Amino acid sequence: MQKAHASEPLRLFPEKLFYKIGEASEVAGVEPYVLRYWENEFPTLQPRKTKSGQRIYTKKDLDLILLIRRLLYEERYTIDGVRRKLGGGLPERERVAEPQTVSPAAVTVAPQQHPDAERIVRTVRERLRSILDRLS
Repeated sequence: MQKAHASEPLRLFPEKLFYKIGEASEVAGVEPYVLRYWENEFPTLQPRKTKSGQRIYTKKDLDLILLIRRLLYEERYTIDGVRRKLGGGLPERERVAEPQTVSPAAVTVAPQQHPDAERIVRTVRERLRSILDRLS
């Protein structure tokens, strides 16, 4: 398949309930691997998958693909710029969980687990308190 240039008109697509990745890529004028890449980069693009793992795109997915294509190829947005424009935030693989605060008193250790467990925990707590004191 030839890559569509920004100046080329996009192909019209038949009205169907679902489109396979080859059909979706043909409509958008990009290779199938580009659509798979976009799925990783844009959390809002998540086509359904059949039991066999085949991607099936809806009309709504195609509209989103065409929007992404326009923003990237015609309006020259970066991947991050498109992500922000779509309001999708970071892709799943780049998301970091919010740190949770745990008080040292909430940590309990059963001494039977390790003979030096109490001493180790006490040392760790002292070091953490020292670090907290330096930071505040």
